[in-house]
Amino acid sequence: MATKPSWIRRGAGLVATLFGAVTIFAGGRILLGLADAGYYVLRPVLVFNTVMGAAYVLAGLAAWRSARAGAMSAGVIALLNLGVLVTILARHTGGGAVANETLAAMTLRTVVWAALFFVLLWEHGRRAATPPPAG
Repeated sequence: MATKPSWIRRGAGLVATLFGAVTIFAGGRILLGLADAGYYVLRPVLVFNTVMGAAYVLAGLAAWRSARAGAMSAGVIALLNLGVLVTILARHTGGGAVANETLAAMTLRTVVWAALFFVLLWEHGRRAATPPPAG
């Protein structure tokens, strides 16, 4: 049974869920042709980020239920984002077309999810080390 969410879990879950909703909205608008990014967009990265928006929302819900599940979800997301970041950095360094905005956005995503991972991991460890109340 899940424990009552701490303010840390609630905050991490809220950040993750809002980040996911904004990601789906922004990416969806560009994919559907309702908006123009204003810079060169790598379509595979755009599709990846938009789909990951749904994973962000699910990770936010997982964090609300359990610091452990939230940390695991955030860790996987951080690693996936890091993989895409490394890929587009390699493309950029090799002279391929990659907008600075794309690099900045993937860096932000990777940092946010790494931070959520470490916060939720810390919260899980803190909760696991706290003895249950007597009674």
